[in-house]
Amino acid sequence: MIDVIDEPGTWEADVLPAVPPAARSATRNPMLLHCGGQVIERDALFGIETPHPTETWFPLPHRYLVEEVESQLKEVGFNLLCSTHAISHDGNRYFGVLEVSPRVDMVQNGHGWVVGLRNSHDKTFPAGIVAGTRVFVCDNLSFSGLIQIRRKHTRFAVRDLRQLTARAVGQLGERLIGMEARITAYRNMRLTDSRAHDLVIRATDCRAITPSQIPAVLAQWRKPEHEEFCGRNGWSLWNACTEVFKAVNPHTAIARCEALHGLFDGAAGVALAS
Repeated sequence: MIDVIDEPGTWEADVLPAVPPAARSATRNPMLLHCGGQVIERDALFGIETPHPTETWFPLPHRYLVEEVESQLKEVGFNLLCSTHAISHDGNRYFGVLEVSPRVDMVQNGHGWVVGLRNSHDKTFPAGIVAGTRVFVCDNLSFSGLIQIRRKHTRFAVRDLRQLTARAVGQLGERLIGMEARITAYRNMRLTDSRAHDLVIRATDCRAITPSQIPAVLAQWRKPEHEEFCGRNGWSLWNACTEVFKAVNPHTAIARCEALHGLFDGAAGVALAS
């Protein structure tokens, strides 16, 4: 069974050029280091021992998930540029970021596509992938459309991983395209200070940010650290919000990004195809 947050879609990535070398730095976002997280090399990740299965639970090796997602992404036409892998809780919880080749116009606008991966060996959450973007200038990550990969009969998880992952990756492309529509709409949404302040308060109402994070968000809005966000628009405010996500763990960040997208989509008049 595949559980999908958002409506499913299909897509073929057959026109994706390579990203310029200047944009190929590996993602080392502090989000991956939260709550005792540790960034590790690929070989070290693959060496983590998977717990023994039980009659009702069959943990999926982190290595199997990474290799299968990478294989499926390549099959549909993505170029894998770089990756970052992080673990926590003695290697039982994994979150990774794969940077994939974006379109040329995206690079010119200062952002690219990433794919988030997650898996656990302690029954915390099922394996899953999620569409995301990375802003080059500040390394801000944002995600949308979590696709969970799991079966009712977990003992068949490894056997059926390829089929499940192929279906999930097929849905992933539609979410990446949807995020492009969102970013364009956010860039075109002009904001006054009063409107921006209202959105920040509403972001706390929908639990996209916490009340204690309001000063940090407003500080980024009023005096952006990066020239790219000096424009008084939704994209600048979005990055002021996602900047504070670096202080939370990636699983919390995914949920908060979903809430923030809901708020900004409504404000910007985004209507994603279902």
